Amino acid sequence: MRKKAEQLYEKAGYKLVAAILIVAIGAIMYAFLYSSLQTDKYSIELFQLSEEPIRSAKTVVDPFKTELERERAASEVQPSYQFNEEIAANQAAVVDSLFGYILEAKSLPDNKDGKPVETDQMIESLQENIRLMETSDNGLKLTDEMLRALLVLPPGKLQEVQQFLTGIVLDTLEHPIREDEVAAFRNAAEQEIRKETKIPASILQAAVMIGRASIIPNEVVNEELTNAQLEQARASVEPTRILQGQVLVQEGQVVDREVYRQLELAGMTEDQQDYKPLFGLLLFVVIAVAVLAVMIRQTDTTEQKKITALLVVFSVLAFSMAIMEIIHVVSGNFDVVIAFLFPTALAGMIARMLLNERIAVCVTFLTGALGGMLLQEGSAAVIRMDLALYIIFGGLIGVYLIKQDDRRTRLLQTSVAVAMVNALFVGFYLLVGQSQYDWTEISFYFSAAVISGLLSGALAIGLLPFFESAFGLLSTMKLIELSNPNHPLLKKILTETPGTYHHSVMVANLADASCEAIGANGLLARVGCYYHDIGKTKQPHFFIENQMHMRNPHDSLPPETSSRIILEHGTYGAELLKKHKMPKEIVDVAAQHHGTSLLKFFYHKAKEQNPEVDEAMYRYSGPKPQTKEIAIISVADSVEAAVRSMKEPTSEKIKNLVDAIVEDKLKDGQFEECDLTMKELKTVKHIMCETLNGIFHSRIEYPKEPTRLEE
Repeated sequence: MRKKAEQLYEKAGYKLVAAILIVAIGAIMYAFLYSSLQTDKYSIELFQLSEEPIRSAKTVVDPFKTELERERAASEVQPSYQFNEEIAANQAAVVDSLFGYILEAKSLPDNKDGKPVETDQMIESLQENIRLMETSDNGLKLTDEMLRALLVLPPGKLQEVQQFLTGIVLDTLEHPIREDEVAAFRNAAEQEIRKETKIPASILQAAVMIGRASIIPNEVVNEELTNAQLEQARASVEPTRILQGQVLVQEGQVVDREVYRQLELAGMTEDQQDYKPLFGLLLFVVIAVAVLAVMIRQTDTTEQKKITALLVVFSVLAFSMAIMEIIHVVSGNFDVVIAFLFPTALAGMIARMLLNERIAVCVTFLTGALGGMLLQEGSAAVIRMDLALYIIFGGLIGVYLIKQDDRRTRLLQTSVAVAMVNALFVGFYLLVGQSQYDWTEISFYFSAAVISGLLSGALAIGLLPFFESAFGLLSTMKLIELSNPNHPLLKKILTETPGTYHHSVMVANLADASCEAIGANGLLARVGCYYHDIGKTKQPHFFIENQMHMRNPHDSLPPETSSRIILEHGTYGAELLKKHKMPKEIVDVAAQHHGTSLLKFFYHKAKEQNPEVDEAMYRYSGPKPQTKEIAIISVADSVEAAVRSMKEPTSEKIKNLVDAIVEDKLKDGQFEECDLTMKELKTVKHIMCETLNGIFHSRIEYPKEPTRLEE
């Protein structure tokens, strides 16, 4: 599968392949989630008997019943009244104005002919002035006889009546008076007026009319406040809902208009199609794949490895959703929630071991969200948060505890930790839930939590080799297996080239420590070093570390022959590793650890014999190191061989030698095709010097024990 992906990548390019894989991940999510969001449809008609009990598939608001409840609440609201203190003064002023008009009419000037103004003229003038009062809401209706009676009174008497009526109005309007109370207060005011002896009998009816008309409501409805209270009362009514899982019609019940209306509201009749959930699902998928795409894009690795990461994520999510679908299908046969059997940490652990922690965390959250939707049962909500959190917590523990130190024992320990976290979450679920559980159910849920955790580890161990083989990935577990001295190829190196084996172990120590110091993969460097010189097993005695008490065969060979034997150990080693189906990363170490460097000794020896010799014949075929790990291995390989050949190595000599080797490789352009920085190279040199000083430290020279003869 990896070869196919590489071919597709080379033909189409990274962006197109990545887009295709992102769309594929989104498509498989949508396909699995589509069925979980489908609402059951029923072929049912009015006034027929229901063949089965029907429950609402979702929670919806019933607008008809909601409006009825709001109208009922509004009808119970009492109007809010507001007392207006100014009305008393205003009405007293009206009384004063009326009597002012009467006095003004009495004081009209004489006619042009010198005759006094007649009463009819006064009445006519007075009616003009009080017409506004008569048309107002006060209801003041004074007849001509009443006006005549008032006009004939002396001014002093009029003022006395005015003061009395004004006092009655002010006293009465001191009290709050509502519309329905006006008649009672007017009657009371009339009684007071009729009992007053100061009022002449001729104007008593006019005084009663003026007094009654002056009493008006002074506590009126506050329309703004009342409307606000009405709105508040309506708003306080919670919408009447048809709840998800609510029984709308029992088996054998007649489907009347009300039931049919509720079925239509829930979208459960055959003639209805609701596309909103499908568009909502599309939004979820877009968000999920967008987060995943950003996560992959920001991963610090090559484009080809990003494509492989997307393939792994696609496979892990597809496998997880397949398990979820199986659980969902069979869940209807059980009275308990069997979704707790789902292996919570499986997806996260595989992603952590094959990719990196950030992607594993993202995969864990995606798996939790998908599980919350796919594992819902019966009348659950769109997403079951209890199951989503169950998967997320278990998955995160698996991701953070595995730490890529994924030996099988470590993996099993992590599985036990996941089982414990699962059990704790189940305890939370049982204690917080509103349902009552018997001991059988409690035992099942805790057993399911433990099985989920152990199953996560067991499936991860079982599936890991398939993922490694399918995608050509090199996990830590695989590296640890390859570092086992009982591996056939390592045995071959040890038995056929013991000197090379020792050299490889020393190089591995240097490379491992240096890689760890700059954040590179130290374990990969170590294991790569174990196999980097396996090509020397073809002709072991032509390499100096394997020449034990024997003559150097190169002394009798021409330089071109010697160089050919030395140069081919890299390509032969790579071919041998490929033949044994070793991971590509290990094969690359064997092929690239010398880069295109020059065999200086044999080149100069050949040049002495033939100045026109072609330098390319004495260079390794390469390619140059493509990764930080291989670049560091190339330095460690040269440094270890050089230091081992030194006589009485000291710290200063080792430092100068390391600097010289690194400087030579830089000038030769051996690090041009990897992303090793000068700062990291400086750290590598420092670590190698420290490690070599620890290996070749000076030892105390102990005195020899005296022999008996010396004694």
